[in-house]
Amino acid sequence: MQKNKSNFYPEVRSTTVLGVIKGGKAALGADGQVSFNNTVMKHGTRKVRKLYHDKVMVGFAGATADAFTLLQRFEEKLESHSGKLYRASIELAKEWRTDRYLRRLEAMMAVMTKSEVLLISGTGDVIEPDDQIVAIGSGGPYALSAARALQAHTDMTAKEIVEESLKIAGDICIYTNNKITIEEL
Repeated sequence: MQKNKSNFYPEVRSTTVLGVIKGGKAALGADGQVSFNNTVMKHGTRKVRKLYHDKVMVGFAGATADAFTLLQRFEEKLESHSGKLYRASIELAKEWRTDRYLRRLEAMMAVMTKSEVLLISGTGDVIEPDDQIVAIGSGGPYALSAARALQAHTDMTAKEIVEESLKIAGDICIYTNNKITIEEL
């Protein structure tokens, strides 16, 4: 992953992760492709997880080792803050931005409960989307657009929106495939 010179976010060319909250249910999904430069290395990786007694979902995009390091740190923050998503996210973002080792990690995370959805970045951002839809990774803009349209113009469930939007992104983004994993709360 290379730094995008137009802003502070790393240019993530590696996946699509999408989360949607609708009708009291939350769904978070991701494709399974692992790319290295212009080569597909693996087709069925699991990029979404449930944490904290299956009450929080996390999806990650970026360098795999970096994402797993952040996932472990986020899980520790959730435990130390009794599963409070906002507090754990803010603490992770602060540590990620200020710690000499962590600030070099290149990844992004989407985190969710049944009622809250946040994007966490290494620049210290903790962003709550207005429409309760979050997307990260190279196919994120495609999945986000599809999810917004489906949420506004269909009666599809959160899980159905995530699945269909990830399929659309997989048909457009070369760093995204259609081997999808979806978790629900």
